[in-house]
Amino acid sequence: MIRAAVPADAALAAGLALRLWPGHTEEELTAEMAELISSSEAVIFLAFKECRAVGFAQVQLRRDYVEGTTSSPVGYLEGIYVEETYRRRGIASRLTAAGEQWSAEQGCREFASSCEADNLLSARFHRGAGFQDAGCIQCFVKSLNSFIRLDISASPR
Repeated sequence: MIRAAVPADAALAAGLALRLWPGHTEEELTAEMAELISSSEAVIFLAFKECRAVGFAQVQLRRDYVEGTTSSPVGYLEGIYVEETYRRRGIASRLTAAGEQWSAEQGCREFASSCEADNLLSARFHRGAGFQDAGCIQCFVKSLNSFIRLDISASPR
């Protein structure tokens, strides 16, 4: 069974999300899930097997540019996770389909997602779920903790 999470499900969703994003605390993810569940711009879907939550998908509307798309807003699969024991049973496909349907109901014409370049398992899932490659980008970041302060107040003449 797949259903949209309700406010009482925030901790349940966070427990699953923690397995996908272990760099966070359960408290952080519970607060984030509660916020997303109450937002009209997002939805959390939960997958149940034998009355037990075994997977989740986080879908949000993105109104900024999404690589490879031509419309706005775009439904975006922010994260998807299914417990290993329950994988390869179509649960992730049903979670994705629920996200696609929700996105279409929000007026989206496109549905997108992404994964880390070295996450071959995720890339294989995305392709199997009907996603097409939209390009490959490298992301860069630079710390501003120590930089040379320039006098930029003078206007050029």
